[in-house]
Amino acid sequence: MSDLYRDLSDAVTAGNTETTKKLVNQALAERTGAQTVLERGLLPGMHVVGERFRSGEMFVPEVLFAARAMRAGMEILRPLLTETGGEATGTVVIGTVQGDHHSIGKNLVAMMLEGAGYRVVDLGIDVTPQTFVQAVSEHKPDIVAMSALLTTTMLRMAETVNALKDAGMRDCVKIMAGGAPVTDEFVKNIGGDGYASNAGAAVDKAKELLGR
Repeated sequence: MSDLYRDLSDAVTAGNTETTKKLVNQALAERTGAQTVLERGLLPGMHVVGERFRSGEMFVPEVLFAARAMRAGMEILRPLLTETGGEATGTVVIGTVQGDHHSIGKNLVAMMLEGAGYRVVDLGIDVTPQTFVQAVSEHKPDIVAMSALLTTTMLRMAETVNALKDAGMRDCVKIMAGGAPVTDEFVKNIGGDGYASNAGAAVDKAKELLGR
């Protein structure tokens, strides 16, 4: 890795938004392709963040700063990636299920997935099963990720899985779920494909489910 890419990766890991933008622009000024800047600079930085978060070396506020820096870099690269046909690792539709208004965990997962190279469609909070179905129809995602923080709302996850089945879309996507009351056994029982206990684990599970 060149010094420029190493510095860019370090800037993302440190959550330094301004330095990240400066180095992305510097790389592009040197006629480096946007996909190369993404793969050699931004993504390695977020990979380090994920590893440190899982090992307890980094905490949620630091991860949020890093994700913010990653997004700042992606705002510069995204139009160029679209022009050149650069492809995301996969597409994830994510949301907190109906009746639940908690967003911090969901937002962290969304940021970590985006930082790992996924295109993320964030539906927000209080998302109905039908809204998930509509999003799958519109965005053709690889994964649907659901979050719930309450035992009373986690039952909506089962309703969402059933809504996707009724719409004939269940076999088109992988379904992930997580949140404080959610367990691996619960996800299996409702017909989901994967459970993640935290944001770092969610990235790992997405990679596992898609094989990439």
